[in-house]
Amino acid sequence: MRALFYFLLSWPVKLLVRCKVIPESIESLDIGDGKSVFYVVRHQSASDLIALQVACKKLQLPDPLEIVEINGKSMNRCICLARPSSIFPWVTSQPTNAVQQGLDLLQHHQKNPQADAQLIPVNLLWGRAPTKQKADVGDVLADEVSPNFMRKFWIVLFLGRETLAKFSDAVSFRQMADDHGTDEKAAHKLIRITRFHFHRQTIAAKGPRLMDRQQKFTALFATPAIKRLIKDEAKSKGLSEAEVRKQALGMMKEIAADYRQTTIRLGERILGWLWNRLYDGIEVRNGERLRKLSEEGHEIIYVPCHRSHMDYLLLTYVIYHQGLVTPRIAAGINLNFWPAGPIFRKAGAFFIRRSFAGNRLYSTIFREYLGLLFNRGYSVKYYTEGGRSRTGRLLQPKTGMLAMTIQSMLKGIDRPLTLVPVYIGYEHVMEVASYHKELKGSSKQKESAFGIIKAIRKLRNYGKGFVNFGEPININEFLNKQVPDWKDSIDPIDPPKPQWLTPAVNVMANEVMTEINKAVALNSVTLTALILLASENQALTRKELEQQLDFFLDLQRKAPFSADIIIPEESGKELVDAVIKLNKVEITDDEMGQIISLSKQGALEMSYYKNNIIHAFMLPALVCRLLKSYDKLNFDEISDKVIQMARLMRAELYLWQNKDVIAEQVAEILDFLASKDMIKQSKAGYWSRNNDCNKTYLLNLLSSCINETVQRYSIVIKIINQAAPINRSDLESSATTLAKRMSTLHNINAPEFIDRKAQAAIVNALREWGYIKSDEQGCFVANEQLAELNDILVHLLDEDVLQSILHS
Repeated sequence: MRALFYFLLSWPVKLLVRCKVIPESIESLDIGDGKSVFYVVRHQSASDLIALQVACKKLQLPDPLEIVEINGKSMNRCICLARPSSIFPWVTSQPTNAVQQGLDLLQHHQKNPQADAQLIPVNLLWGRAPTKQKADVGDVLADEVSPNFMRKFWIVLFLGRETLAKFSDAVSFRQMADDHGTDEKAAHKLIRITRFHFHRQTIAAKGPRLMDRQQKFTALFATPAIKRLIKDEAKSKGLSEAEVRKQALGMMKEIAADYRQTTIRLGERILGWLWNRLYDGIEVRNGERLRKLSEEGHEIIYVPCHRSHMDYLLLTYVIYHQGLVTPRIAAGINLNFWPAGPIFRKAGAFFIRRSFAGNRLYSTIFREYLGLLFNRGYSVKYYTEGGRSRTGRLLQPKTGMLAMTIQSMLKGIDRPLTLVPVYIGYEHVMEVASYHKELKGSSKQKESAFGIIKAIRKLRNYGKGFVNFGEPININEFLNKQVPDWKDSIDPIDPPKPQWLTPAVNVMANEVMTEINKAVALNSVTLTALILLASENQALTRKELEQQLDFFLDLQRKAPFSADIIIPEESGKELVDAVIKLNKVEITDDEMGQIISLSKQGALEMSYYKNNIIHAFMLPALVCRLLKSYDKLNFDEISDKVIQMARLMRAELYLWQNKDVIAEQVAEILDFLASKDMIKQSKAGYWSRNNDCNKTYLLNLLSSCINETVQRYSIVIKIINQAAPINRSDLESSATTLAKRMSTLHNINAPEFIDRKAQAAIVNALREWGYIKSDEQGCFVANEQLAELNDILVHLLDEDVLQSILHS
């Protein structure tokens, strides 16, 4: 009868329910051989169990409706924590036999030392709407706290298509029995921990109790900082407090989000259609980091790189599909135009002006609004770069939002705040053409409804998108290391701006950008761009390009830039097919085959994609360049020279490796090149190139990837040696002028090559590492070690380029 009941009920439930399963594969659940698997769910509900059955089938897990024999005793494979509530409010629901089932399983493991059953907690969520401060009719109909069968009917009917099944890591009954015993107390503890785990998961998926905008405004006006400021503003400007409150309310309305779950649900469906139209797939990595943080009670602050306006939509969509509540997003005020502004606001966006311009009232309100979000437990997303990168490289971080985040902590937030760096990459960025126009001096186009319509008309296949969640940075732990006594500055009413704040924020911002770059995603376009732009005349035969791609991929697989890097699984041939499909290269056919090249405009566009990943190949390229430039070098000589160059490039490219890691990676690179028979080591320990050109042409092209970087350093050093003492402004101006000359002489199209900010970054690096110093007048002069660095650079430059620099 039980089997017949579930069979008959499964038809309407399967028709009404669409279950999103997280994770999407069984590998991350750690369930061993999967033979002795049990499940624990929140509610003893037939619809829950049938939805679980469907989810288990997707993951190829045992059927949760099966009966299992344990010590001759029949047991349900699924443990349910609570029975449905009665339709009559005066009738109290009886507890389930969850504790007894847990006790039976623990005692089974006590009697059978070889037994090791696994318990998988599965949280079934019907809908993702957060609980509101004030309940309405919808909340009553969709109440999920042990709903009775009438309420469950409405839940399945209206929310069945929004069902989420979150599978957690399996718990070993063997470990529980060994560590906590096998008595009733241990069984109760197991059930209690599971209930708390489900509560944390539910908050992570739905978010904390939702405040509407008016409740936020009321809460903000009640803060001591805003109360005090209103009085001060009224007194200093000769206005009434009511007039200042009106100004403050206008600013709050300009800033505050108006989150609506219906907008998120509708947006998810539209974006699902859009991504299928635009992309060949969205590759997401390390989503388990987010789930672990949220289930441990961390407040997550997403800090992604910023490539495109697509970032807002893509990252929010990905987070939602990781089973987590979508964050409140800090968006530039330029996006607050009709109709996008109201839609973004309802999707959780709050708007920030580009500059506070000394507006004390606005800055205080914004800081208090951000603090309110943190205090209420909302996850937040903001872009530390402040705007989209026009060159493809990470921009210097804007530290304002990070500073306000730490200042919010100084009010005594009692939960851990954790930054999650996010690398976002694309095989095609739809704004690249406009970026290059802006870099050439064109004014930035203002966002508008017409711009959206124009962009929609141009929608086409954009290849793949990539979202990689980097290593989280716990702000509490970071401050404990950087400023051990930071908690002494906590003031719940009006926290000060301590002296340690700015230096600590600068270090944190640099760490965020470094973690973003560690999570780099290689793809067909970025790799092809890097290779073709390093090639003579920016052209290769198809066979050569395929070989170079296979070589670059193999290098990263054997000597990876970082543990978080995304490396394509495709072959070089498949990557070339993908690039051709995206119309990123020009194809010339002759009797001997295909030649793949870049047009002048194509080279300019592809420089953007090259800059997305150039940092991941900087160390291998340096090693190859040294081996090409010197007849022989031992390991220590190679490592020392690479370390000198890499530390200069660290601030510009956000390299993460320290001296020890660089030495380890240099050894891995040398071993890889030796395995390819491109280099050899003498009995005395010296490394040199193989003389067979068929073996080394791959190495030579990789070495060319650093051409423009070492040229820019040589330009700055040449001017210092020639014109010192020289002030910063003249140095940067002269370096930029010479860079422009070099770009004309040697056909260099990279925008960052002639960017004055890039020259300033080189000057800062030279000063930081002691290669130059300031004299009494504040002008730069060379230190002794600059000559040693210059000697390395001279060896790394091509002869014709060196002559152009020396004779300019």
